[in-house]
Amino acid sequence: SSPHLVQVRERIRINGQPISKEQFSKYFWLVYNRLEETKDPVHASMPAYFRFLTVMAFHVFLQEKVDLAVVEVGIGGAYDCTNIIRAPVVCGVSSLGIDHTSILGDTMEKIAWQKGGIFKPGVPAFTVAQPERPLEVLRDRAQEREVSWVVGRVDGWVPYGKGELSLLSPQCPLYLCPELDAFEGGRRVLELGLAGAHQRSNAALALQLARTWLQRRGCRGLGELKEVLPSTELVGRPVPLAPAFRPTDAMIQGLRDTEWLGRTQVLPRGPVTWYLDGAHTTTSIQACVRWFHQAALRQDKPHDGPEVRVLLFNATGDRDTAALLKLLLPCHFDYAVFCPNFTEVSASSNADQQNFNVTLENALTRCLENQQTWTRLLEEKGRQDPWLPAPLRAGGLLQPAPARGTLLLVPPAPRPLNSPALVFPCLAQALRWVAQGWDPRLAAPAATGAHPHPAASSGAVLLREAAAIHVLVTGSLHLVGGVLRLLDPALSQ
Repeated sequence: SSPHLVQVRERIRINGQPISKEQFSKYFWLVYNRLEETKDPVHASMPAYFRFLTVMAFHVFLQEKVDLAVVEVGIGGAYDCTNIIRAPVVCGVSSLGIDHTSILGDTMEKIAWQKGGIFKPGVPAFTVAQPERPLEVLRDRAQEREVSWVVGRVDGWVPYGKGELSLLSPQCPLYLCPELDAFEGGRRVLELGLAGAHQRSNAALALQLARTWLQRRGCRGLGELKEVLPSTELVGRPVPLAPAFRPTDAMIQGLRDTEWLGRTQVLPRGPVTWYLDGAHTTTSIQACVRWFHQAALRQDKPHDGPEVRVLLFNATGDRDTAALLKLLLPCHFDYAVFCPNFTEVSASSNADQQNFNVTLENALTRCLENQQTWTRLLEEKGRQDPWLPAPLRAGGLLQPAPARGTLLLVPPAPRPLNSPALVFPCLAQALRWVAQGWDPRLAAPAATGAHPHPAASSGAVLLREAAAIHVLVTGSLHLVGGVLRLLDPALSQ
């Protein structure tokens, strides 16, 4: 899976656990040296970062003799380096979203075409509810694989039949997963370890993928198949609906016990509650907002002081930051904090979270742009009358200056900046300002040398007096990973 949050070893897991440091070192150098010895002397280049780790992951799985490898594509699918698997057991496409537009295209249809590139002849595939046109593109991509539709009583199921139980045929390329409610059958509610309504479609997809693998292994007792009702035929639907089944006890437990750091994760630390979600597309940000509203409402309201809401945000790549921030406005944050994904101003101390494609200056410039965007969005909503600074570059702000102290903010304004948006040069400084000593894992911000900016100083007072602080961290999985590294040092061990 990718990306990793804290350590690169997270990308290669066996039985749910990242491979050990010893295993990682052993297989890294084995693969590296083998590639070094056999590379083309004329075009002497090693695979890029993601490609190298993909090659290494396949080697690890082969050497460790795993029974099943679950491989998540990096970007897209059709041209992703993970797509060298010629005959997977089953393929799955989760909910589509607009992301990596410079590589995959700027429409859902173009992105669906890329995602459908993982389909293989004779290999069953599943997807979840999608908009009509992208779903049709997925169907067309499946049909391009020259897999014929079979109707009749076969080993697998088919979409048609006269009241008979229909089973999944290896010749059928693509099926739509029914909603998770269909697997519950009115008897019991399936509990999910991952919060958020959007995880229900992921769970339905996981059930179908798991069942297909278990069927291939000849496992029995996988639950009863239900009749395919006439309404589930292909009438008005570009992709046939897969039948639901009764999940086994092991499947039920698996859904309930699933954990995945950085996705709808809540870390309560006294009066400070951290809400971590690596959402970075419009669709996932919308889901994140719904989850945050529900999760924050479940918290008991403080009776002995104010409740403060803080947004910690960063976005990378070619994402439309303004569109993402606009979706976050309804959360009514008291403060918005922007900072790069670096845990410290100098990222050299943590090789796992270095990004050599982005300089600190460029990252800070983008944070300043995000700050201005947030301020503009608030002004458009009529909530504030902020001073809007001129376009900024971060270079001049990085020079040592005692007056700036620990905060990186916009230069002094002609009049006080009436905006709750702040920029920090690194995550450590941002988290210390937000927590104000309330989180025992974070040191209190230094009392001396703090930037005398009114928004920062007044905010610090409010945060110190707050009875409850709710902090939503979102916009980037790398941002969430940096926050996790600081909030839970054990993850770096």
